[in-house]
Amino acid sequence: MRVAPTTSPLRVIRVRRGAPARPRARVSATRTPVIRAASASDVGAIHRLIEAHVADGRLLPRRREEIAAHASRFLVAVQGRRVVACADLAPLSGTVAEVRSLVVSDEVRSRGIGRRLVDELASRAASAGFETLCAFTHVAGYFVQMGFSIVPHTWLPEKIEADCRSCALFRTCGQYAVMLPLVRTQQACVPLTSLHA
Repeated sequence: MRVAPTTSPLRVIRVRRGAPARPRARVSATRTPVIRAASASDVGAIHRLIEAHVADGRLLPRRREEIAAHASRFLVAVQGRRVVACADLAPLSGTVAEVRSLVVSDEVRSRGIGRRLVDELASRAASAGFETLCAFTHVAGYFVQMGFSIVPHTWLPEKIEADCRSCALFRTCGQYAVMLPLVRTQQACVPLTSLHA
């Protein structure tokens, strides 16, 4: 008896013990995501993206209502029809704005999407007249590579008064404060009228 070799590839599935497998949506590795301003129709996708990464312990939760109220401040990276990354440009004062809720989906990390989002937020903040862009992060090195400096939290009293004092993790969150001085630009930019609201 003659046996013909099979042409079907062998598929190996690895399962991590102790943690349920998180289903991953397929995202083409060849297409570059498009970065654009978020709209009201993106609120659900932004909320799901943030919630999916809160458990990692490096991101604060955001209520869907809060995202909806500030949707115009968000940028999203979209691949196909799917939101694969987001970031919020939140004003803390007339001169200081903050990068909040910077999230990149696991399957498209290490492709420069986070950097593109931060660069666009910095450009928009400078065009809107802000002098400083800051972030509070567990991964300070990521921002340092983009030109931010690690600073004492007390250098950003606007953040402490706006968010930190009322946070359950005040003084115990383990986050670094980072800041980037901005250069005002003359480039045309999407209006941020709602940013100062």
